[in-house]
Amino acid sequence: MSAQPDVISIGDIVTDVFIKMLDSYEHTYTNEHGKWLAVPFGTKIPFEEAETIKAVGNASNAAVAFARLGLNSSFVTNVGDDSEGRDMISTLHAQKVDSRFVRVNPDKKSNIHYVLRYQAERTILIKHEEYDYHWPHLRPNEVPRWIYFSSISEHAIEYHDQVSDWLDHHPDVKLAFQPGTFQMEAGTERLKRIYQRSELLILNREEAVLVGGGNHADLHDLFNHLHALGPKIVVITDGPAGAYASDGENRWKMPLYPDPADPVDRTGAGDAFASTFMAALAKGNIIEGALQWAPINSMSVVQKLGAQAGLLTEEELNHWLSKAPDWYKPEKL
Repeated sequence: MSAQPDVISIGDIVTDVFIKMLDSYEHTYTNEHGKWLAVPFGTKIPFEEAETIKAVGNASNAAVAFARLGLNSSFVTNVGDDSEGRDMISTLHAQKVDSRFVRVNPDKKSNIHYVLRYQAERTILIKHEEYDYHWPHLRPNEVPRWIYFSSISEHAIEYHDQVSDWLDHHPDVKLAFQPGTFQMEAGTERLKRIYQRSELLILNREEAVLVGGGNHADLHDLFNHLHALGPKIVVITDGPAGAYASDGENRWKMPLYPDPADPVDRTGAGDAFASTFMAALAKGNIIEGALQWAPINSMSVVQKLGAQAGLLTEEELNHWLSKAPDWYKPEKL
């Protein structure tokens, strides 16, 4: 793929091993610290099945979503010098994602995560390898219209400064930021330049409180705190309640698209929403249109195992939109 990219995604790439657990051996419970998955201790536990899905992770899922929606999609990431890394690069090729910026790290392992599936929910065991992160030198014909930055290792904090420096020299490039766990833990002061530069910031409601420090019960307060960090457009997803968006002046509420069947696996629903919202903007859509697109791809993703199998093309997405009920539309907050 040699065309100038519409979007370059940045973040870690992983192989997910999905392990479907048996309801008869596990259970969940809730205490003051949250909801917990409990398994018998000190014994052998049968499981129903295991399936390996390659080349996933927040940014990788987004890169595939962009390609599926017809954008020229490139990916800056790191893999190890092993068979898993080579398989992930091959998988990106198969998904029509430009992998020219994938860096192979000698004597390093590729990232492998283990996903414990219990009913439609999942608990993920994660470990990010320590790579030598370097922002690539992009030639003029490799500069994208958008950068999509998401989950990356805790060992890559200084890498954010490299990305910020490059963005300073390319003011016309728009940044979408969907922060991962370690990026949120780093704090808004450490990543101040990223938040200030963001055209689009996407978080769920709990993350919005963690990042912005606003009142969980007050959406306007959440938006005000997040806009104060610098992003022009802020999107807050809220599980079954739907999603909300703000451009600083106008604010909207958007319901979920109705599920055609019970969800199979919720992995990647947030990535599908975030990337589809950004893709809509990149294709010239307004915020209200992006709000109608994004929940449809989330709905489709949870109907299949893994974060990518259910991702839609633009034609498929518009087909579902044409079948939407009358109430499926954004409303002003």
